Amino acid sequence: MTTPVRRRWVLHVDMDQFIAAVEVLRNPELVGKQVVVGGRGDPTERGVVSTASYEARAFGVGSGMPLRVAAKKLPDAIFLPVDGEAYTEASNGVMEALRSLGVVVEVMGWDEAFLGVETDDPVAFARRVHDTVFEATSLHCSVGIGDNKLRAKIATDFGKPQGIYTLTSENWFDVMGDRTTDALWGIGKKTAKKLALLGITTVAELAATEDSLLAASFGPKTGPWIGTKGRGIDLSPVSAEPWVARSHSRETTFQHDLDDWNLVTEEVRRLALRVRDDLLAENRMAVRVTLKVRYVPFETHTTTAPLVAPTFEPEVISDAAAALIERLDHTRAVRLMGVRLEMTPPVVQTAANSAGDDPGT
Repeated sequence: MTTPVRRRWVLHVDMDQFIAAVEVLRNPELVGKQVVVGGRGDPTERGVVSTASYEARAFGVGSGMPLRVAAKKLPDAIFLPVDGEAYTEASNGVMEALRSLGVVVEVMGWDEAFLGVETDDPVAFARRVHDTVFEATSLHCSVGIGDNKLRAKIATDFGKPQGIYTLTSENWFDVMGDRTTDALWGIGKKTAKKLALLGITTVAELAATEDSLLAASFGPKTGPWIGTKGRGIDLSPVSAEPWVARSHSRETTFQHDLDDWNLVTEEVRRLALRVRDDLLAENRMAVRVTLKVRYVPFETHTTTAPLVAPTFEPEVISDAAAALIERLDHTRAVRLMGVRLEMTPPVVQTAANSAGDDPGT
């Protein structure tokens, strides 16, 4: 009898309709109903859908859709406000369950994680993952199995809901070859449109494209990187190192369109100071400011600039954010503004410093 070979696998765990599922768990009367979570739960206000139950998704309601549009599609849906604390608590339970399996867990957000697993039966292990999470949290998940993170991530969508799917080098082109390039993790619609202008519309076509052509259109680093996506290549490891934020941001959606740019400037300054407070809490100074604007009806642009030096100074930060407003189109009305501040790296504590020792004594 041949002994099964143990090998390294990457599993991608993605919670099914996570936010909606948490709400249903809190209120079983929502089971089987069209549930939409977003903003303050009032579809007459401006805001976007954070998630929707599968029953609502069947009618075209999805994440990022304006709440008012969702309400037009489903006027009888149940709209609920976002409850970040509840979702964080549920997420912590999921990640603790995954860590109990004794594998490397790389947390990717509230509702997903990569697992680095060594096993001779990845499908059986994936079933164990689902059952362990469900027993601990009463929440279902889907599991993608791959020989790297890219393939595992894409595989998960084929298994939803509550399913398991395997995508490796062996079936990559059979499964993905004829799909459009935006089916790849990391390739958005804008990049897909640029690729289409080059006559590259499918994953197989992208995989067959010379790196030199991609480099000429997208840059010497980005172009070849896009090519690796088409071939299903991903060399990044699964890491248990905690994710460290590079920036913090705040944004506001105006309930009424603003065409008074003095008021826009006031809001930008206010947002900049709120983000500065977030940086103070981490003791990491601002090094770059980025402004996000969403013009009426729903067109979004960003502009950015570095600060002269790392700083916590409120006037320097707010002035830098306000200065970026000059780059915007003042003939258009605004529905959303946002400010993001990139930060200095976190301070690494040495053993001596963490113990309170003075290395100079």
